[in-house]
Amino acid sequence: MFLEVNNISKAYTGHVALNDVSLSVPEGSVYGLLGPNGAGKSTLIRIINRIIAPDSGEVTMRGNRMTDEDVRHIGYLPEERGLYKKMKVGEQIVYLARLKGMSRRDAVTAMRQWLRRFDLGEWENRRMEALSKGMQQKVQFIVTAIHRPQLLIFDEPFSGFDPLNADLLKDEILRLRGEGATVLFSTHNMQSVEALCDQFSLINRSRVVLQGAIDEVKQQFKENIFAVQTPDTIAAEPNMFDVIATADGTTTIRLAEGTELRDVINLLNSRYDLRGITEVLPTMNEIFIKSVKQSDEPQ
Repeated sequence: MFLEVNNISKAYTGHVALNDVSLSVPEGSVYGLLGPNGAGKSTLIRIINRIIAPDSGEVTMRGNRMTDEDVRHIGYLPEERGLYKKMKVGEQIVYLARLKGMSRRDAVTAMRQWLRRFDLGEWENRRMEALSKGMQQKVQFIVTAIHRPQLLIFDEPFSGFDPLNADLLKDEILRLRGEGATVLFSTHNMQSVEALCDQFSLINRSRVVLQGAIDEVKQQFKENIFAVQTPDTIAAEPNMFDVIATADGTTTIRLAEGTELRDVINLLNSRYDLRGITEVLPTMNEIFIKSVKQSDEPQ
């Protein structure tokens, strides 16, 4: 396992931020860290980055307890962005890349490659303050990834981006993963989780309340719902299925407990012009809401 968080707890005066949190991030994966505001995600990210120390527990990388030296192999994009507004774009990227151990020559070469990739080449010698907010965020992303870190940590990376540039960032994250990086990112955008993540952990009220592979968790939360493609109007069948919705040639049904799908298909085929039937799995947004509500209930 590439990164392991083992039984991490952290408390401040009058507030428990993390309570015995554990998770394992496989090498070369994109791992989602999810949870409502105040759940403890940012605290955990700061602990992994060694910005703050836990009260108990440990973080390991490739089986070894993390040290300050490991921070050089991390690229961290915080939710609260911070760049030097008066510095020129190229100078700033090179300066921060060199702080991560790159030679000046390699940093300049990589900086220009990244600026071209993000369509910012003509802005190399302009001050940061001349760039739009979206362009500044692109520069912040470049600064995070330029030194080819083994671990990339993004805290709300898509915040403030329009859909086009959000897709650009998603493509870059997948490209970096494809080149061997391990990615941990926190987001409230469940569509991004669906598109990017292999696995995730959901934190609520300082504890992990759900974790696992996206596909496996969806199977865990499925509710025997199916989309039936037919031009006909389907009527509910007592003891077999209910009709949830009908729209544009698709009728959504929920099978009754114990009903076999093949029996439903046989019945539909005998009565309607059945053109297809597919299982409807819950979205990550639905799973997020349900899990958080359940964990909020008194035990």
